[in-house]
Amino acid sequence: MQTSPKRHTDREYEAELQQVRERLLVMGGRVEEMIGNAVRAVGERDAGLARATIDLDHKVNRAEMEVDELCLRILARRQPMASDLRFLTLALKMVTDLERIGDLAVNICERAIDLRSETRLEGLDTLERMATVVQGMVRDAIDAFVHNDAERAQQVIDRDDEVDELYHVYFRDVLAVMVVGADNVERGVHVQSVAKWLERIGDHATNLAEIVIFMVKGKDVRHAGKLDP
Repeated sequence: MQTSPKRHTDREYEAELQQVRERLLVMGGRVEEMIGNAVRAVGERDAGLARATIDLDHKVNRAEMEVDELCLRILARRQPMASDLRFLTLALKMVTDLERIGDLAVNICERAIDLRSETRLEGLDTLERMATVVQGMVRDAIDAFVHNDAERAQQVIDRDDEVDELYHVYFRDVLAVMVVGADNVERGVHVQSVAKWLERIGDHATNLAEIVIFMVKGKDVRHAGKLDP
């Protein structure tokens, strides 16, 4: 005789949704840590730190799969509607962006290993500033998603302009160093790629924030760039 499936209480359902939120926070925190360590490895020519950070990427990949499995299981068992359905389907998109950010941090670490025996280019502190800004963007985008905070998400989107400006400043500074002598060209190209990857991380954080606004407000701001007209 087949038994009927176990019925779940609202409290159990909310616990499952909370588990998704918590796992997103943990995954976001790990990605944020990877960004900071990757840029520090570049600045300090620390190949050991770079390799240790690369090793963290498998945890990010695993976290993506775990959140995917959890969301899909909830969708299948609960058949949620309205806001819960948006939350779960967009959480699936969030972890994809976070995994890609982790991949970009790995790229930066690989560049740090390439640069380990090179002399540090002086006067280029903008790179560390870029890293700080994009780390904050990733952290705030995840927090905004977990707490349904569209205004905080908009602040993340606004900060992408700062990242773009820092990238342009860094490009000009690196170019100025490269034209001084041929010995600086290869190093300049390498560190310029680091800045480009950080700029792309800023773009991914912006995507995360746009997801939050769509979830909370039902408004697509991907082209407008603003919550309000």
